[in-house]
Amino acid sequence: MTDKNIRLISTGGTIACKPTSRGLSPELTARDMLRVIGEDTDRVTATDLFSMDSSNIQPEEWIQISREIIRTANDKTTDGIVLTHGTDTMAYTASMLSFLLLGIKIPVVLTGAQFPIINEDSDGRRNLKDAICAARHLPGGVYICFGGSVILGCRAVKTHTLSHHAFESINYPYTATVENGEFSLLNTPSQIQVREKFSDSICPDVALIKLIPGTSPKLLDSVADCGIKGLVVESFGMGGVHSIRRDHNESLIGLMKKGVTVILTSQCLYETASLDVYEVSRTLHDAGAISAADMTTEAAVTKLMWVLGHTSDPQRIKSLFLTNLCGECK
Repeated sequence: MTDKNIRLISTGGTIACKPTSRGLSPELTARDMLRVIGEDTDRVTATDLFSMDSSNIQPEEWIQISREIIRTANDKTTDGIVLTHGTDTMAYTASMLSFLLLGIKIPVVLTGAQFPIINEDSDGRRNLKDAICAARHLPGGVYICFGGSVILGCRAVKTHTLSHHAFESINYPYTATVENGEFSLLNTPSQIQVREKFSDSICPDVALIKLIPGTSPKLLDSVADCGIKGLVVESFGMGGVHSIRRDHNESLIGLMKKGVTVILTSQCLYETASLDVYEVSRTLHDAGAISAADMTTEAAVTKLMWVLGHTSDPQRIKSLFLTNLCGECK
């Protein structure tokens, strides 16, 4: 597989950082990083898209990244793409790219590091080598390769701030492993047939609120005044909200009446949310709130942005959100 041509696209992040007087700053170029790992890079070309801490990456950057990937993928000489990215928002970017790049024929593999690649004990060297290896073997789609594991992009969540195994695959099998340069496919992602051609239009007017015991309904009420068109609520357990003293049902139904799409997901990482099991959430189910089922929060947020970027019709929004597009839900 070393005869495959890989494009490395750098966006910054810890992997590209150097120490400065104000702390770590992403200053290494893609070529710099290739020089650090040295081996097996003869057929890897490098592009520097931008150099940012991933805490600053937002919808505008997602559009820029997707357009660069599409432009690169249209070059028939490119067999796979590796995107270096900061870890803090990598799961959001991987999820959004999963929707923006629906049907892409070549693999797009995101990777990064918990420590700068120039550090002697950095995990960045292994991660970049592994990502290049994975990009030579994987089928088309979006993935994260980190700590020797390959995860479907729309199923990844960052679970550790320092560990080399920073990401986990939530409610979905790991796609592959890379160990000592050896790629092992564990699960072939389902090929979702996309019947419509979508643009890269997304709607950033989406909010995420995590409920805590005692959350004021006024916080939920305020969403409409902020110009928010879609709200993802991290609810209790399978979808529970307050229904006494502080009535979240009333506030969320009020938002839906104002045209705000309401998605309920669980604060639990694993298994599914469901709004028709318990009385406390059945009212919302009957009023038209949508369950995120077994999606990650990152997938629910980015999918809602993507859906709202393509339609404002409530029935179409619900239909698209509940459709498994790239493996993000069962």
